[in-house]
Amino acid sequence: MSSSDQKLRNDPYGWIEDATTEIEKAATELLENGEASRISDEAVARMMTAAIRLYVAKSDGEERTFRPLTGARDETVTATEALSAVSEILRALHLGPMELALWYRRRPDEL
Repeated sequence: MSSSDQKLRNDPYGWIEDATTEIEKAATELLENGEASRISDEAVARMMTAAIRLYVAKSDGEERTFRPLTGARDETVTATEALSAVSEILRALHLGPMELALWYRRRPDEL
């Protein structure tokens, strides 16, 4: 057993690593089969909420950024999908494009 496997086994949250792989695989299958409706709105909202909060905690807390999506460019998420999600997140928080523009920041590696 590698030291990283041992670390995950001893970590009470190590199961999340495997769960995210399974969730991504299942979501891909559901989308390919046109069966996204099998997952409740509430479950999707819980996953998005957790993912957003973890991303911000890691990027702000660790003072770094990392690519928040799997794949390269639009390999796994299209621009339409990303912008639709961002628009609905802004709407849910009663924010608009102006607030997004004010908060938008360049990644350190893009300067």
